[in-house]
Amino acid sequence: MPKFRAAVLKEFGGKFEISHVEVKPPQGFSAEVEVRAVGVCGRDLVVWKGGFRNLRPPLILGHEVFGLYRGRPVGVYPGIVGEKCKLVEPHNLCTDYMILGENTPGGYAERVYVPEWNIIELPDEEFSKYAAAVCGVATFIHASRLAGVSSGEKVLVTGASGGVAIHGIQYLASLGAEVIAYTRSQAKAEVLRSLGVNVVSSLDFYKESGRVDHVMETVGAPTINRSIRSLKPGGTLVLIGNVTGEPIVLERPALVVMREVRIVGSAAYTRDEYAEAVRIVGEGTIRPFYKEYRLESINEAYMDIVGGKVVGRAVLVV
Repeated sequence: MPKFRAAVLKEFGGKFEISHVEVKPPQGFSAEVEVRAVGVCGRDLVVWKGGFRNLRPPLILGHEVFGLYRGRPVGVYPGIVGEKCKLVEPHNLCTDYMILGENTPGGYAERVYVPEWNIIELPDEEFSKYAAAVCGVATFIHASRLAGVSSGEKVLVTGASGGVAIHGIQYLASLGAEVIAYTRSQAKAEVLRSLGVNVVSSLDFYKESGRVDHVMETVGAPTINRSIRSLKPGGTLVLIGNVTGEPIVLERPALVVMREVRIVGSAAYTRDEYAEAVRIVGEGTIRPFYKEYRLESINEAYMDIVGGKVVGRAVLVV
């Protein structure tokens, strides 16, 4: 087996090591993709911190993978599923579903092996823009369908300057939703305003401007209770992420009960939604926000993300 470079996580919370590795493709992983760009997802940071107890280092993370397959530009749908699951929707709820880069080596490397079913063709070779935006757009396609977002409805998005949300809010706006983007950073607020959305720095905004129909909760425990207070009776909160990994406790369950608020989990997206996101990003509907780093600078990228220095996605260029 030929060796190739990869960023290997040897211990949770530690530095990645650039090593030459040999990877034996699992059975059925017949497609070898030459990685050109890979996004650093918030889920990757949770894994890096040790937030998934079923995982053990060494690990090659990275599931937002874009590159070349047989000389053609492609993206890799990150959900690895069995043969039966490929025939039905939703793929993301299959019992054998797993994420590329967790139970199988991922895209923080020069090569990655996946089943050919996971390959999605790209309309061009601007790999970094897809690595920055596709995951966020696909996540919000799925979440907006779970919530039933309609044109004219008000939608609060927490963690709005993060890699998922800053691209997802653009998708919501394309549906005709009135987007309210929450961020505590004044510098990042200016970037969000450039997208034509309402930006707030306090989750008490509803006391003046009214409650919202839906919340896209990308932060989790630190904001969810204040997000719930912003919902109209009968409103929906879609829980997309929990960045700190701490337990989520409802401070006032009566609000959920008496207002008949729905709290819905959103488990990533399906292959078809991923392909739709690729199409939307390729058409130029979404403005990608990202900062590029060489694979060798992965530790710098992680520190910049943790330090709040990245607007949108950190993208590793291989």
